[in-house]
Amino acid sequence: MTTKLLLGDEAIAQGAMDAGIAGAFSYPGTPATEIFETIEEAAVRTGAISALWSANEKVAYEEALGMSYAGKRALVSMKHVGLNVASDPFINSALTGVNGGLVLVVADDPGMHSSQNEQDSRFYAEFAQVPMIEPSNQQEAYDATLEAFDYSEKIGLPVVIRVVTRLAHSRANVTLRGPRETNGGGKGRPDPTDWTLVPVNARRRYRRLWDLQKQILEDSERSPRNRLSLAGPRGIITSGLGHNYVREALGAETDLSILKIGMYPVPVSLVRQLVDHCDEILVVEEGYPFIEKRLLGLLGVPGKSIRGKLSGDLPLTGELTPDTVAAAIYRGRPGAPRPLPDVSPRPPQLCKGCPHADSFRAIVEATSAYANPILFSDIGCYTLGVMPPYRAVHACVDMGASIAMAHGAVRAGAHPVICTIGDSTFAHSGMTPLIGAAQADANMTVFILDNATVAMTGTQESMTTGKRLLDVITGLGVSDEHLVVIEPLPQHHQENVGRIRKEIEHRGLSVVVASRACIHVRGKARDSAGAVAVA
Repeated sequence: MTTKLLLGDEAIAQGAMDAGIAGAFSYPGTPATEIFETIEEAAVRTGAISALWSANEKVAYEEALGMSYAGKRALVSMKHVGLNVASDPFINSALTGVNGGLVLVVADDPGMHSSQNEQDSRFYAEFAQVPMIEPSNQQEAYDATLEAFDYSEKIGLPVVIRVVTRLAHSRANVTLRGPRETNGGGKGRPDPTDWTLVPVNARRRYRRLWDLQKQILEDSERSPRNRLSLAGPRGIITSGLGHNYVREALGAETDLSILKIGMYPVPVSLVRQLVDHCDEILVVEEGYPFIEKRLLGLLGVPGKSIRGKLSGDLPLTGELTPDTVAAAIYRGRPGAPRPLPDVSPRPPQLCKGCPHADSFRAIVEATSAYANPILFSDIGCYTLGVMPPYRAVHACVDMGASIAMAHGAVRAGAHPVICTIGDSTFAHSGMTPLIGAAQADANMTVFILDNATVAMTGTQESMTTGKRLLDVITGLGVSDEHLVVIEPLPQHHQENVGRIRKEIEHRGLSVVVASRACIHVRGKARDSAGAVAVA
C-alpha cells in the first residue's frame, strides 16, 4: 500500500476519490478549501470526476444531492458557517434519504482563525438526526471518508464528517488503500414520492427517520471509532483532535480509563460503562461542551465529578492546546508538562498593493463631509477595512448581509449608507438583497469590489467578475445611469472620490463597481505565462 504525507483536508479528498465519487461540490471557505482543491486538481488531470466550484454552499449541497439521486457517490465540503447557508437542503435530505452515497465534510474553526464564530457542527448532525464521524488524525480522516460512503448507502442517509482547523491544516503520513472501481452505489432511480417533500410524503419520511435512530445508535456503539479502555477510577472522554492532546499529555501513563468518541450519536452504553467505573471524569472535546452537556443533563451525575469546559477546567472559548489539556488532566497532581511560551500574534492586514486599499481611501474621503455615514461590509479580504488606517467597516455579520443591512438602515432614515461586497460574495448571496434594493430604489450606494477572484481563500475562480458582473447587476434591475465603474488606483483617486460623492448625493440606488484584479491573480498570470514560455 502507498503512503503519502497529507494535510487532513487532502486525506479526506483522497479518501473520497478512492471511494469512487463521481463528483465533488464546494464553495471556498477556510479551513475546508483544500478538500475540493485536491479533488479539482485530480479531476483536471484525469477527467474522471466532476469538480466545479459552486455559487454557494446551499447550491453545492443541492448539486451533490442531485448526483446522489442519479445514483452516484458525491462529496460536498464547506466550513462551519457555510453549513448555515446549506442547512435547508441538509436538514431536508435526512427525510429524502440518499441513493448514491452522500458525505458532507464540515470544517469547524475553533479560535476563529478566519471566521465570524466558533459554532460546533455536531449540533447540526444531531438536529438533522444523521450520523457523524469525527476523526482525530489524518489516517482516520482518510479511512473515515472511505467508510462513510459505504455507511451512507447502508443506512440510506447523508453522513457528516467533522474536522477542525488544526487537523485540516496539519500533515501526517497516511496509508492509502487504493481506489475503488465503481463510482456509484445507487440502485436505479429512487421512488419519487420519497424525494418529493409535500406534507403527506414528508410525514412518512420523518417517521422513517425516527425509526432509524435506534439502528444508528447501535451502529455507533459497535463502531471501532468509539473505543473504551477501563483502568483506574479517573476517567477521560475524548473526541476528535482532543484525543491527540490527551495522549500527548499522558505519555506512557496508563492508569486512567479512556473513552474515545469518533462517531456520533454519543455511544450511550460505552459512556455508562465509563461512568459506572470511574469517580471522576474529564471531558476533552474541541468546540462546544457537546458531550459534557449530555453527560451532565440538567442535574448532573450523582456521586460523580464531571469536569470539562463547563466546570472551568478547560477554556470555553478558543482552541484546545496540549498545555490546557495537560493542566486539566494533572490538576492538583505532579507531572504536568511546563507550558510553552505564547507566540506574539500578528494581526492580518491587506496585502501591499491590494486594490481594496485604494477603494477604501476613496470611500473614506468621499464620506468625510458627512457627520454619521454608515459603512456596512461583507465577508472577504476587504473586511480588513475595519483596521487602521481605513476604519471603513462599521458592521460585518455574514455572507451577503451588507446589502440587506444597508437597505434596513435606509428604511430607518439613515444617510449616507454605503455597503462593500466582493465579486464572489455578491454571487454567493448578494444578488438576492440587491433585487429588493433595486425594486425599492433604496437610497444607498452599493460598492462591489471586483478583484476578479475569490482572494481570501486562495484566488479561486469568481462567477461574477468583469462584464459578466455588470450584466448581472443590470439584469437585477439597477439603472444604467447609476451603475458606475471605477479603477481603484492612486492616480485616479480624486476622480474616484468625486464620482462616489455624486452617487452618494443621488437619492436612490447606486452601484459602484471598483474593478481591479487582485495582485495575486496577476502573479498567477505571470507564473502561468512563464511556465508556458519555459515549456
